[in-house]
Amino acid sequence: MKYKNLLFDVDDTLLDFQDAQKGALKSLFEAMDIPYNEETEKMYNTMNQSRWRQFEQGILTSEQVVNGRFGIFFNQLGIEVDSVEMERNYRQYLKEGIKPIENSLELVNSLSKQANLYIVTNGIAETQSYRLQKSGLIPYFKDVFISEELNAQKPSINFFNTVFSRIPCFNKEETAIIGDSLTSDIQGGINAGIDTIWYNPKRKEVKDPVMPTYDIAQLNEIYDL
Repeated sequence: MKYKNLLFDVDDTLLDFQDAQKGALKSLFEAMDIPYNEETEKMYNTMNQSRWRQFEQGILTSEQVVNGRFGIFFNQLGIEVDSVEMERNYRQYLKEGIKPIENSLELVNSLSKQANLYIVTNGIAETQSYRLQKSGLIPYFKDVFISEELNAQKPSINFFNTVFSRIPCFNKEETAIIGDSLTSDIQGGINAGIDTIWYNPKRKEVKDPVMPTYDIAQLNEIYDL
């Protein structure tokens, strides 16, 4: 195998975050007895993605992202809520979302016998750790790196420098990152000077000046690399 170390993103790479988020939002709305539809979901996604972009850029902390988002979102609906409490309730629903992407469990099981696997994820440590454990993924990884615990986030070089420092006998030429986000995973890999594998199931065109080393539509294509 070409790579000795494989760094895997979690959300929408190994686990279906869109499914988890949709289920959590539905449960949150049902608990509040508020109608939930595609329009409100789209509104939430637009707001939420904007805040996580600001996190990637270092403008907001992860705590600011999550603890402030529901106050802003429900305010758009004309409803006043305790944003921190809403986040706490939402996260209880969210962490139950462990639907795998494709055959991700079988994939990492097989790859773990050929390379050293590591998790690299932006997010809340408690939620991500719970989902990784419950999904059955955790035994196949040598270490787990979560932005909240590292006090740095993808795509910052500080995040990757910490990751690299904890990988035994680390060599950039033997390392690749696999993820679905151009701005977080792929840009982060480029910043760090390692190869990048963009998981791109919808075959989107690269419009940003961020060129991955490889572009795959199915996780099984990793074997060919």
